Amino acid sequence: MCGIVGYIGMRNACPILLEGLHKLEYRGYDSAGVALITNTGNLRIYKAKGKVADLESVAADKDCSGNIGIAHTRWATHGVPSEANSHPHVSQSGDITLVHNGIIENYATLKEQLIEKGYTFKSETDTEVLVQLIQYTKDSVQACNLAMAVRLALKKVIGAYAIVVIDRQEPEKLVCARKSSPLAIGVTEENKELFIASDASPIAAYTKQIIYLNDDEIAVCERDKDIQVFNLDNKRISPEVKEVDIDLNMLSKDNFDHFMLKEIFDQPNVLRDCMRGRIINAPYSRPWSPQQKGKNTDSLSVILSAVTLHRRELLRARRIIILSCGTSWHAGLIGKQLIEHFCKLPVEVAYASEFRYSDSVIEPDDVVMAISQSGETADTMAAMEMAKKRNALVFGIVNAVGSGISRISDTGVYIHVGPEIGVASTKAFTGQVTVLVMLALALGMAKGTVSQEEYNTVLHELVMIPDKIQKVLEQNDKIKDIAKKYIHSKNFLYLGRGYNYPVALEGALKLKEISYIHAEGYPAAEMKHGPIALIDSEMPVVFLATHHQLYQKIVSNMQEVISRNGKILAIVTEGDEQVKAMVDETIEVPPTIACLAPLLSVIPLQLLSYHVAVAKGLNVDQPRNLAKSVTVE
Repeated sequence: MCGIVGYIGMRNACPILLEGLHKLEYRGYDSAGVALITNTGNLRIYKAKGKVADLESVAADKDCSGNIGIAHTRWATHGVPSEANSHPHVSQSGDITLVHNGIIENYATLKEQLIEKGYTFKSETDTEVLVQLIQYTKDSVQACNLAMAVRLALKKVIGAYAIVVIDRQEPEKLVCARKSSPLAIGVTEENKELFIASDASPIAAYTKQIIYLNDDEIAVCERDKDIQVFNLDNKRISPEVKEVDIDLNMLSKDNFDHFMLKEIFDQPNVLRDCMRGRIINAPYSRPWSPQQKGKNTDSLSVILSAVTLHRRELLRARRIIILSCGTSWHAGLIGKQLIEHFCKLPVEVAYASEFRYSDSVIEPDDVVMAISQSGETADTMAAMEMAKKRNALVFGIVNAVGSGISRISDTGVYIHVGPEIGVASTKAFTGQVTVLVMLALALGMAKGTVSQEEYNTVLHELVMIPDKIQKVLEQNDKIKDIAKKYIHSKNFLYLGRGYNYPVALEGALKLKEISYIHAEGYPAAEMKHGPIALIDSEMPVVFLATHHQLYQKIVSNMQEVISRNGKILAIVTEGDEQVKAMVDETIEVPPTIACLAPLLSVIPLQLLSYHVAVAKGLNVDQPRNLAKSVTVE
């Protein structure tokens, strides 16, 4: 959701803040703003509806001096996208200004109380209510400084927030706080400079030393001083400084036109990174040496510290409940099949947004597994907290190191695919599936429910997957040409079975997200139970038809579409002449075993959705109405 940046130091703050906003553009937004305490002690606020580039134009000829400031990209919740509703918001006195990510649920009640006390409002936002409440608190409490005012005001607030506040009456101080929304503080030697952001991406170029605030914590940041952290009850807390290693090359597009395309092409390398150090004796390097391809892989083994350290709880687990949203939910559906097959353990997959409000029974011998790219998905975190209260083991599978989900979890696995900037998730999906394969194998071996032969076979195939993905990527130009045929389509149907059914869901989601074409994914056998009524010559149907279980059933489903004049694009295994002779278009993927098929069959669907959107002239990396990290309900 909204992106926050803050800075205090020796340098001019404005360029650092604006660059930080650019690095947070992937989160999705509709307006941007910056606030600075200038060298003359004035508070200057510049805002623009639209992109960060529009804000830069607004501020270009203005006073942007000063070495302290805050900035924001807004994704509208309360109030339409407009300059008035953009952050930063300023208090009635003109002294205090604030940026906010989250939702203040009791803002209407607070607003009524403040109006009764003579406060007026210029926006429709819940955020302006919070900055006015901080101002009121500071004015009405004796000897109240900004930090105290923030703390006392937040005690009256219900909702989620990450905030950074500055006050021109205290011009050498940033005050920040969080609850259920992410916030990171980058620290430097002797705190000569301090950087604040929604995640580490705007900070990584300046420092790798980061403090992640926990819920209900407030930090006072002053140059050349120790950071003071305390909770809402004013109890001092010793912050933990973590070192975060981010590959800065992954924050740039290199020679690619879009982050999404770069991240699709990143997948061979990042999946090797995902497996590195976990699959022991894996016969690959980076890049894979041709001399190693024939190496015997019978000695391969999976070592996951989460399974080793929590072996007892995992072995006694009655069931696993997978919680996730969006693309991560599709990965969870694949994880269900993997764990049930290799571990003989029942698995439920639930949307976290529904599960958190359900009456689901959670027992202490359950394992609740949360899957999230950002590690900050609000619904998933809330469901995890519910599971912890019921004494279940909470297991996180996340990409973002230091994220909220990683801190809530009792244990877990990072997918290690590097920052994902494109809003439409690609490499995070394949990273999640790769981790789920390794987890299922490691747990299955610990339980004795997978044979040594099958274990060896799957590992051998898994370490070959990056090279096989590379072969699929070599068909990029072909897929680009195919995509041009579909830019005027209004609807798509994606069909698959077994391990490829969740891939059908994922392919449909990708097309919806970035090309705005309505698409639905179904199990192919369910086509006859309704969707077949939609099929005609104007309805493209994408079949996941690799040579695995139920292949002949899929071929029969294709015949049913063909008999109704449907147009078929099929993802097939190399050398499949039977399907090629039947359908309009085919894209081939290398052969692999059924449980790993999603890692290959999803790649053409990622490229197809990308090229359809580009051909339509759409903003691939920042599709309308979407945000990368959904940190509010």
